[in-house]
Amino acid sequence: MSVDRPSVIPPGATIGIIGGGQLGRMTALAAARLGYRCHVFCPEADCPASHVATATVAAYEDREALARFAELVDVVTFEFENIPAESVRVLSQRVTVRPGWRVLETAQDRVVEKSFFNAIGVETAGWRPVADRTDLERAVAELGRPSVLKTARFGYDGKGQVKIDATTSLDEAWAEMKGVPAILESFVGFEREASVIVARGADGTARCFDVVENRHRNHILDQTIAPAPVTPALALRAEEIALRTAEKLELVGLLAVELFVTPDGRLLANEMAPRPHNSGHWTMDACATDQFEQLVRAVCGLPLGSTERHLDAVMTNLIGDDINQWLSILSEPDAHLHLYGKREARTGRKMGHVTRVFSRNDEAGGKN
Repeated sequence: MSVDRPSVIPPGATIGIIGGGQLGRMTALAAARLGYRCHVFCPEADCPASHVATATVAAYEDREALARFAELVDVVTFEFENIPAESVRVLSQRVTVRPGWRVLETAQDRVVEKSFFNAIGVETAGWRPVADRTDLERAVAELGRPSVLKTARFGYDGKGQVKIDATTSLDEAWAEMKGVPAILESFVGFEREASVIVARGADGTARCFDVVENRHRNHILDQTIAPAPVTPALALRAEEIALRTAEKLELVGLLAVELFVTPDGRLLANEMAPRPHNSGHWTMDACATDQFEQLVRAVCGLPLGSTERHLDAVMTNLIGDDINQWLSILSEPDAHLHLYGKREARTGRKMGHVTRVFSRNDEAGGKN
């Protein structure tokens, strides 16, 4: 049976964070502003979050370490979803976990995730589960080409996926999956990619940040434009999707919902992430409450903060050698630099981000 402690966890308590990356680091910094301590659980020593919080270094499957960790914290959250749901379930027997492990289980498997979206009336691209080569052939026959084959679990930033076009060998495509469960999705000719982040408290109160546009480079998020250049009506529909998803999940915490905007104005849910999200980093410099503080407020049972955007913003990821621009960025008067403390810059590795802010333009999409 899951443990549930008092709904309000006061300042001075310790927040446990599963995962030690930059999202955990920025959550810990936000928690410190509100008087909380943080303790991260991560298998790698010298992870970014360990520079600003106490750390337990152990495998996610180490039950003894998880038990010790649970004794040291007052509530637990997580900073990414590629962790064993079973480990989070085990923790929930000893300490409050927000969001719950069932939310994690839904978000980390694309088949479960797509099924959930469709069950609550949220439209997605066409999709089929793929367990073997025969399933793949049948799915391609039904969905057509082009389409995209993805691993059902543990894919991110373009990893674990293959585009299937007119010339793609299905044998080769399936071989790239290495025998793991997969999903085939119809290729979507979208106008833009958007996302919306919603926070939901233990009392059911929920608030959305403005809808943003996301632009990718080499399958990795390159820039987020806030607000997205969409109509107020479309922005409202995107927020309604995020709010409905969070409510049906019974989420307590933070949820990002990524969406495709089609040329005919439809919104197709692509995926969800029940944690802080790269597309929400702009909130640190352009909103009354940023996404990391909002997560802390939600998991600790505090009133949610205002999501009002007081500036327009463009967030740019610093990937690999982009980090070498740090000195020139610091000379820009309207640029806010955030570095993650990673020692080695590698191709495709997120080393930091910069948010450039501008006077608010109320004619753009999003809230007014």
